Amino acid sequence: MARFLAGRVLQGVFVLWAAYTLSFTVLYALPSDPAAIAAGTTSGVTEEQVDQLRHEMGLDRPLTERYLTGLGGALHGDLGRSVQSGEPVRSLIGDALPPTLAVAGAGLALGALLGTGLAVLANATGSRRLRRTLLGLPPLGVAIPPFVVGLLLLQWLSFTWNVFPAIGEGGWRGLVLPAATIAVQPAALIGQVLARSMADELGKDYVDVARAKGAGPLRVNVRHVLRNAALPTLTIAGLLVGGLLTGAIVVEVVFSRNGLGQITQGAVSAEDLPVVQGVVLLGALVFVTVNLAVDLLYQVLDPRLAAARRAPGRGPSGRLALFTFAGRG
Repeated sequence: MARFLAGRVLQGVFVLWAAYTLSFTVLYALPSDPAAIAAGTTSGVTEEQVDQLRHEMGLDRPLTERYLTGLGGALHGDLGRSVQSGEPVRSLIGDALPPTLAVAGAGLALGALLGTGLAVLANATGSRRLRRTLLGLPPLGVAIPPFVVGLLLLQWLSFTWNVFPAIGEGGWRGLVLPAATIAVQPAALIGQVLARSMADELGKDYVDVARAKGAGPLRVNVRHVLRNAALPTLTIAGLLVGGLLTGAIVVEVVFSRNGLGQITQGAVSAEDLPVVQGVVLLGALVFVTVNLAVDLLYQVLDPRLAAARRAPGRGPSGRLALFTFAGRG
């Protein structure tokens, strides 16, 4: 377990370094001058003052030195200062994060509920037509971009029927449409993976025993099959987190909510590179943390993975092993 954990931590460190390096390379290759942007907010600024500001921001130093200085600061949690406001990037992101987490968390909970319900109903129903219809929904849900879902919900539930507020916070009612918008893709992914896993489980001996004892289709799926089939859905946790963060940022812009979406949109518009890079690093950190937690959870929920790892040359490892073992029962 210690070797496994160390390997995953090293992989996470590499991903974070790659995210920082790639974002630094792309952002600072853009033809923009952060000093001129920062000075542009004040009238009557001379070229000498812009040069002085450029020196204070360290923009006149060699690119390698700026990269290493920024990397060292990031390791200590110092992401620099916003070009627009001069505030620390860490503070800006920290203030904007809670509303975004609220939207993303509500969207994930709703998506998990809808996806699980779809999978259970698709496997419990006796109607082939209904089953085909239900199993045809996940690809559609994955294909539709979140901003399109948001605009449709705004049109129907806000502008046409006036059920929920269109923009702003609005308490829990203002959270419904953004959460529903974000929930579509997680529901589709969870429903697709879980329905397939449940279909595999339905052919196993313990299901026949439950049916022989008089359990109906719904009881078999909910009480017996669902728990055993749920583990493979953890394999998409990383995809879900990435989609949730991206979706939350887009949805906050669509619904005019405070959060990472607003500061990201403002930073991109103003070419505020430190803020954009900070948001990128936050996304990478969340992705790495969630995937590490999922990998550790595998070991707790399915000891067969640890046994396969201890046996040299036998069996697959990691998430591939999960699919293999799940298919064996």
